[in-house]
Amino acid sequence: MITYPASTGRNFDEILRVIDSLQLTSKYSVATPVNWKDGDDVIIVPSISDEAAKEKFPGGWRAPKPYLRITPQPNKPSAQSDTAAKTAS
Repeated sequence: MITYPASTGRNFDEILRVIDSLQLTSKYSVATPVNWKDGDDVIIVPSISDEAAKEKFPGGWRAPKPYLRITPQPNKPSAQSDTAAKTAS
């Protein structure tokens, strides 16, 4: 739940973004980075091993750091066919 003081305006787009993020992270075991928008890349949560990630994210991921695995958003069609980001090792 997002709580704002009565004197603060509400940004409905931000509320929808939060709902989209919560649904995505719950279903696919990913995290959404700051300023994420629907369709942007997501982060594979650290609690998923590389072996499990290979099964869950067959399109692969890029890992700029060993603890940071970035993958296309899994519920978008481009995530299924995007093999350019396939650098899983």
